[in-house]
Amino acid sequence: MTLATPALPPEITVFERGWLSSNNVLFTGPDGAALVDSGYCSHAQQTVALVRSALGDAPLGGTPLTRILNTHLHSDHCGGNAALQQAWPDVQTAIPPGQAEHVRHWDAYALSYTPTGQECPPFRCDSVLAPGSEVSLGGKPWQVHAAPGHDPHSIVLFEPQQRILISADALWENGFGVVFPELEGIAAFDEVGATLDVIERLDPLVVVPGHGPVFGDAPRALSTARRRLDGFVRAPQKHALYAAKVLLKYKLLEWQRIEQPELEAWAKATPYFGQLHATHFADQSEREWLDSLVDELLRSGAARREGSLLLNV
Repeated sequence: MTLATPALPPEITVFERGWLSSNNVLFTGPDGAALVDSGYCSHAQQTVALVRSALGDAPLGGTPLTRILNTHLHSDHCGGNAALQQAWPDVQTAIPPGQAEHVRHWDAYALSYTPTGQECPPFRCDSVLAPGSEVSLGGKPWQVHAAPGHDPHSIVLFEPQQRILISADALWENGFGVVFPELEGIAAFDEVGATLDVIERLDPLVVVPGHGPVFGDAPRALSTARRRLDGFVRAPQKHALYAAKVLLKYKLLEWQRIEQPELEAWAKATPYFGQLHATHFADQSEREWLDSLVDELLRSGAARREGSLLLNV
């Protein structure tokens, strides 16, 4: 049985995006307007337009955006920060601790943008979202919880009165995000499991995920996520293959179309691709492995070919 999408209180608006950009969660209330996560950079002007439309044009009496909060600093969650800061120069930006210095002294490698072959315009941060603290959103106190695994610095936000969880990529309705530390040889599957335990203890009634629709059946989602995690723990190569396909599909979402030579050049220049190949798929040449990934996207219907051109579907 499919459950109806749970209702959110009036102070919360969710802009459900695609998979290139994370969902954006807009709060309004006595503490001002705040946006949680800002999408990918190629959608930045669309993000600004969505927020401006929801708040009204400030010079004409609308509400200004006063805060940006990022659950973590992957490019699809903070790629719109710079554009939002330009549109609302007084906006204050809060990020999870752990990478604040890499933002203040911009380091695209340490922030994962170079290793993943993705883009993120530099932005400023003004404060950090410390786990164990609270932040006021929409006039209500939201708890900040550490949620490592997908990203070691990620947080989730929880409002205990109505039991609403902003889960970022720690929990989707049908899984969770790539466990990026594992791509660097850092064991992190246990952290994914621990974060799922935290979410289970919070016992949310409504979950606003980083991608996909708002949902209400958290126990079912947690069960699905744990089965997926168990499969990755038992067969790490399965996770590596999943990660490689995600990186490739994500870039194809950005490009929409790419010629084979450009695709090969991007793969060679993307460190995570080289690490995944060397660690898990070294029995194939780099070209053979890339071709096999493309073939899987074609078979699944996630891409199609026109001659040497690879197209997003």
